[in-house]
Amino acid sequence: MSDEINEITEGHSDYRPADTHDQSIKHQLSGMYQNWFLDYASYVILERAVPHINDGLKPVQRRILHSMKRMDDGRYNKVANIVGHTMQFHPHGDASIGDALVQLGQKDLLVDCQGNWGNILTGDGAAAPRYIEARLSKFGLEVVFNPKTTEWKLSYDGRNKEPVTLPVKFPLLLAQGVEGIAVGLSSKILPHNFNELCDAAVEYLHQREFRLYPDFQTGGSIDVSRYNDGERGGVVKVRAKINKIDNKTLAITEIPYGKTTTSVIESILKAVDKGKIKVRKVDDNTSAQVEILIHLAPGVSSDKTIDALYAFTDCEVSISPNCCVIDESKPHFLTVSDVLKKSVDNTLALLRLELEIHKNELQESLHFASLEKIFIEERIYKDKEFEQAKDMDAACAHIDDRLTPFYPTFIREVTKEDILKLMEIKMGRILKFNSDKAEDFIARTKEEIETINNHLANIVEYTTNWFKMLKEKYGKGFPRRTELRNFDTIEAAKVVEANEKLYINRDEGFIGTALKKDEFIANCSDLDDVIIFYRDGRYLITPVAEKKFIGKNILYINIFKKNDKRTIYNAVYRDGKDGIHYMKRFAVTSVTRDREYDLTQGTPGSRVVYFTANPNGEAEVIKVTLKPNPRIRKIIFEKDFSEIAIKGRQAMGVILSKYDVHKIALKQKGGSTLGGRKVWFDRDVLRLNYDGRGEYLGEFQSEDSILVILNNGEFYTTNFDLSNHYEDNVQIVEKYDPNKVWSAALYDADQQNYPYLKRFCFEAGSRKQNYLGDNKESKLILLTDEYYPRLEVIFGGHDSFREKLIIDADEFIAVKGFKAKGKRISTFNIEAINELEPVRFPEEKQEANEGDDETEEIENLDPDNGKSEDDIIDEITGQMKLF
Repeated sequence: MSDEINEITEGHSDYRPADTHDQSIKHQLSGMYQNWFLDYASYVILERAVPHINDGLKPVQRRILHSMKRMDDGRYNKVANIVGHTMQFHPHGDASIGDALVQLGQKDLLVDCQGNWGNILTGDGAAAPRYIEARLSKFGLEVVFNPKTTEWKLSYDGRNKEPVTLPVKFPLLLAQGVEGIAVGLSSKILPHNFNELCDAAVEYLHQREFRLYPDFQTGGSIDVSRYNDGERGGVVKVRAKINKIDNKTLAITEIPYGKTTTSVIESILKAVDKGKIKVRKVDDNTSAQVEILIHLAPGVSSDKTIDALYAFTDCEVSISPNCCVIDESKPHFLTVSDVLKKSVDNTLALLRLELEIHKNELQESLHFASLEKIFIEERIYKDKEFEQAKDMDAACAHIDDRLTPFYPTFIREVTKEDILKLMEIKMGRILKFNSDKAEDFIARTKEEIETINNHLANIVEYTTNWFKMLKEKYGKGFPRRTELRNFDTIEAAKVVEANEKLYINRDEGFIGTALKKDEFIANCSDLDDVIIFYRDGRYLITPVAEKKFIGKNILYINIFKKNDKRTIYNAVYRDGKDGIHYMKRFAVTSVTRDREYDLTQGTPGSRVVYFTANPNGEAEVIKVTLKPNPRIRKIIFEKDFSEIAIKGRQAMGVILSKYDVHKIALKQKGGSTLGGRKVWFDRDVLRLNYDGRGEYLGEFQSEDSILVILNNGEFYTTNFDLSNHYEDNVQIVEKYDPNKVWSAALYDADQQNYPYLKRFCFEAGSRKQNYLGDNKESKLILLTDEYYPRLEVIFGGHDSFREKLIIDADEFIAVKGFKAKGKRISTFNIEAINELEPVRFPEEKQEANEGDDETEEIENLDPDNGKSEDDIIDEITGQMKLF
């Protein structure tokens, strides 16, 4: 930094350190900030950190490429030589030049590398510059350089010329990406896919809409919903690719952009140390491809661990792009689309300039060829006046007079320089002159000029063909590596490992994870919240802590689940000291932490006399016993909570009784009043949800499961938990029906790839099985769940003369196990098998035992079961006399 400041402050010899005792010269400090700091900031922005819009390069990158072009002879050069050669254009440090060259080489676009250039996956550095070699790639030579269209300037010492910007005919800035930190601003442009840039350029040239999204060498997946076209303020989320090898092993095969396997592993181990996830061991098997194996601890959910890796480690990162570039000697904040448009416009201008330069060269060649032809055929050099000319001027004047009759055939005026050039023709050329060849050359040159004129007249189409050529020539080496997906939001509190235990000391009114000798409540994490209900009706939600005072008279305490609409609280409370008893059902979905709420009406002396927490909205039956009163004919009655509507937590509830209540007891446990859980499958994120996004799978009870069928023939069943992960190659996801009959037409690799038809039912099980068989070469033709499917078989090849075969699958083959081979369809050559509309349908099945009560028998838990009402009254009266 001191060297840079000294460099910038050269020439400011009038500066003297301020004398702190002299009040009159303290202004020098503000002057230094106003002038020198701005000079330094401008220097760093314009000459170091921020790329130029024209070629997408920082100055050091531009000088490196210029040096490599000057050194280029087709062979590799030592990087140390390239570094030294670059230093003649600007005194960058050799280390900084070497690092910049390595970064260019690792992008695998402009530089052809040889040797150990490091590994962007592991973060390993390159070998020393004297050991590694480089040369310009074919793409770089074709796209980046053209001295005829390059604008030049003198180097820092005036001894050499260097380009102001290189004439790059491609959106190089978007292809490579860039990151730079200047003074007061920064630039971060993400890399994009080569082929997509070519396609977008063509779309823009034809004035059509286009979209560009990042693509990274490290792969992974990216959520671009907030990319905002790469403009400042946008953000993208990038995730590693995590696969389940089995229920105990996860494999990370692609990592986020900007991360290495080392940094990812360190973040995982840090999360393990903090107790966020439970991992037994992490192995790094990365070589040419990423492979990080994560071995899970016993009893740990692999699906939950995947979410936890995204939530607590570098397996998911957020990147904020900032498209800042230098344009017209000033920094500008643009969008990715703006950069592409400017780059394409620049490419069009460069291609037009190249065509015009080439056209001028051809016209000059044509002009001189015409002069030469006339000069030789007319034997002007044999004229007596020419041979006896007293000086060069006289000779030139004679030639000019002889050429005058032919002036209308020339494309421009004949100058003295043209005549002098004619006089330089050697005699050997005159002797070997061939008029036919000269005419042929002139004709071909005119055709070339006409072709160029056509290109100039259709410059947009010419530029379009340029980008199409680049894509066809180089695009195969740049497939999209990063998958575009929408990510679901992972709540850290839901996926963090419950590695703590929560305890309560009711006598002293404390809860915490450090009270290990007291009453155990539940397993928890340090991100969890606790919900606490008190006997007077108050309740609050507070974070888990090592030790926290919450007070006494606790009625209920448990871990709180935010936005949980399935947990329903059933309560009976007395309004005031001698008031009416109310009953209510409510859910607590979200509240402010450490703020007290009240499930009663807030009347002093109120008290909760009955309370249950029901995780699936269960509604029990309670038995209410009133205090004996001559005006009451019946002091014992039952009340079913299922008759009470679930309302908000602030609802008053309904009246249970206006009389004094002696006691309330549980009569019978009840079932859920919320019905089954409606589940949807969102293919964008390959996850289940309860929010209505994606394909509706149905209403699920606790015993129901989901059938998953993959494109490769594998299938398995899962529960309907939201934490489940599903593969990218999923074909069908639906509610599992063990009696549903499926029909599959397939080519069986074990049977010479003949087509077979089989009918079967899928079996439940979390282990993957394959209905196509064990041979991985077997291929599916079609799979249908139609009850009576009809298939159309079309013959091909030398059997194409045969008529189409119509197969009724139900009559063709019986339903067997999914492992059965099935029945061969035909031995002839088959071109296609199509499914036809069915002609018959299954009859509607009548419900068995229609009208019967299907409600399961509910357990009777009445503590007074068998006692008469008189016995209960005598018991209550006796208890009252004791008080």
